[in-house]
Amino acid sequence: MDIRYSCNQRDFRRYTTEETRAEFLVDGLYVADTVRAVYSHVDRMVIFGCMPVAEAVPLDKGIDCMKSFGTSFVLERRELGIFNIGGPGRIVVDDASFALGFKDCLYVTQGSRSVVLSSDDPAHPAKFYMVSAPAHRAYETRFLSITDAKKKPIGSAATANKRVINQFIHPDVLQTCQLSMGLTELETGSVWNTMPAHTHERRMEIYTYFGIAADQAVFHMMGEGKQTRHILVGNEEAVISPSWSIHSGCGTAAYSFIWAMGGENQTFDDMDHIATPDLR
Repeated sequence: MDIRYSCNQRDFRRYTTEETRAEFLVDGLYVADTVRAVYSHVDRMVIFGCMPVAEAVPLDKGIDCMKSFGTSFVLERRELGIFNIGGPGRIVVDDASFALGFKDCLYVTQGSRSVVLSSDDPAHPAKFYMVSAPAHRAYETRFLSITDAKKKPIGSAATANKRVINQFIHPDVLQTCQLSMGLTELETGSVWNTMPAHTHERRMEIYTYFGIAADQAVFHMMGEGKQTRHILVGNEEAVISPSWSIHSGCGTAAYSFIWAMGGENQTFDDMDHIATPDLR
């Protein structure tokens, strides 16, 4: 378990490139038959990555739940969102089995004792990207394919940000305690996301980027609106964004990303917008 303690905006202004990456960048999530877990003290969100190849992998593989969470199993007091960004795979939650293709999603409710992940083809393994938030009650474990997601086209080619926001774990689609997740796909020729920029004081956010070619990258913008910094992000890497930070990206080519939020509310228009000319 990689534990990240939260830095404040005043100290962040003095961070070097190396310190910024160590604090906020999450890489190396997909190692064969391994669960990688990063615990962020920003709203106590946990990022998991798993690439099952030769075996079915339980979510708690290598994790001491009592030491890490103070519970007897991972989701005793947590809910979980899972996206597959690899080959076809399967997830067994307690006694229920779910097949996940590329860009499909599974919401796993609080109280689920067992989550086991596997790939259909070891030569083309699934890559399960997962985010967990604290939860106080159970809802319904539910599978959502990419076609089930609520589509929200946004942006334009003129501003190089034409994209579709796919809402999966979202109040308009299903009920959760606090976790929200979705997948944004940029069209070819568009490179910007989440611009004009904003913050939301009552929610943190995590972006994980994928569909980035080996010779391409995304410049992820973060920090206060008057004190912006960037992290250079490669394929299948994530960035933790505290509530005081903007979260926006510009790629050298089109890409996709999964966003996850947790915090005090799920009112998504509750944002503090920052006009582009006011950014520094």
